[in-house]
Amino acid sequence: MGYRRFCAAAAVALALPGQVSAQDTAKQTPGSSATDTQHRPRSGVRRDSDLSPSALTADTQRTPPPGLFADWFDIRKRLADRGIGLSARYASESAYNFSGGDRKLLRETGQFDVGVLLDLDKVVGLRGGAFQATVTYRRGRDLGADANLGVLQQVQEVYGRGQTVRLTQFWYEQMLGEKLELKIGRTNPGEDFASFSCYFQNLSFCGAPPGNLNGDYWQNWPISQWGARLRYDVNDHLTLKTAAYEVNPRNLDNDFVIGHFHGATGALIPVEAEWRRGDDDGRVGAYKVGGWVNTSNGDDVFYDLNRRPIAITGLEPLRRSARYGVYFNIQQQVTGTSKDGKSVTGLSVFLNATQADRATSTTDNQIAAGLFYKGLVPWRPNDILGFGVARTNVNGRVAKGQELDPARPAVQDAEYASEIYYSVHPTKWLELRPNVQFIHNPGGVHDANDVAVLGLKGAITL
Repeated sequence: MGYRRFCAAAAVALALPGQVSAQDTAKQTPGSSATDTQHRPRSGVRRDSDLSPSALTADTQRTPPPGLFADWFDIRKRLADRGIGLSARYASESAYNFSGGDRKLLRETGQFDVGVLLDLDKVVGLRGGAFQATVTYRRGRDLGADANLGVLQQVQEVYGRGQTVRLTQFWYEQMLGEKLELKIGRTNPGEDFASFSCYFQNLSFCGAPPGNLNGDYWQNWPISQWGARLRYDVNDHLTLKTAAYEVNPRNLDNDFVIGHFHGATGALIPVEAEWRRGDDDGRVGAYKVGGWVNTSNGDDVFYDLNRRPIAITGLEPLRRSARYGVYFNIQQQVTGTSKDGKSVTGLSVFLNATQADRATSTTDNQIAAGLFYKGLVPWRPNDILGFGVARTNVNGRVAKGQELDPARPAVQDAEYASEIYYSVHPTKWLELRPNVQFIHNPGGVHDANDVAVLGLKGAITL
């Protein structure tokens, strides 16, 4: 029954006129070379809506560029000439809490990922087609849990979703004419909707924000789920997208599978409109607005099945018939130069705002803002400074229920996080990002000790 519900919802979503989309290139960006199949060039204008100047080396939710092994014996070039792009990387995040938590600890966690991208035009003569497969392995320890930091958003974003091997991408993408594109297979909504970079180490500034608020059904990298996405480029500046993704709790199981065919509870249906401004050598910008509906039932955070406070009765929660939310994202280059639709030097700013439904969401909204500055130090033109501040809110209806519970030690409100990092590239295949994080009201608890963390995010691409 659950699988049929998902298929029916998917058919409705993909049949909506004018609500069409394609890959937001969260895993690859337009290439400047026809042989670079990891950054696959497309017909027409296809811009990566993430305009920040940082390299992809330490972005743990995107396919990395070629690295350490470069092009031994012209292997990469020979494969690229045949439409085969290979990638591999290990990303590491270390964190030490010099303030906050039960005790001071140093913890490291990391992710190894390997992927292949096939240009099907070169491989089998299928014009406009592509296939992507990525396997990830996560390992290590979480400082937040071990030191009992009590934060809402992790200080090591790469930790979690099971320290295991997963099939993260397994999808086929096809251009249908010059403007319409279809993607289908194992993917995740954060690749194409509300997509944002993962250059910071704090989760408040990493990936699609809806997944950081409602991660039980909006599942970002490295989780994959069955889905189909359409993208329509109205013109060189405006893009419309819609999709349908399976909502299945089994996707969170700690095992390696191609996919589950039973257990779906509904479908996640997002829509998004994106407007891009600026051309090469100008100051580029991207403005996105979108929303989503999850057709699965969800538990009310305050009322029981008799519409009385759960905190008083202790009965089963009221079941809601759908879950939903809206978001917008702004990225704008302020100074400097750009190339291939991305800022190359100077200052860029961003603003993310997300609101989830208050009936079923424990954390119901988040606002994050910040900046990137590349080339701040004249003799270090490739170094990047990043700074961000964020507010993650605990639903007021949750707090109201906590106030009614006499055994509750503290009522939650909002958590405030900030991070500053400086990114250096000793070599093309190595990136290091020392950072400092400060979290006020961790867990949204006013009486909790503030948390301060020294971190190091780094990555090696092979």
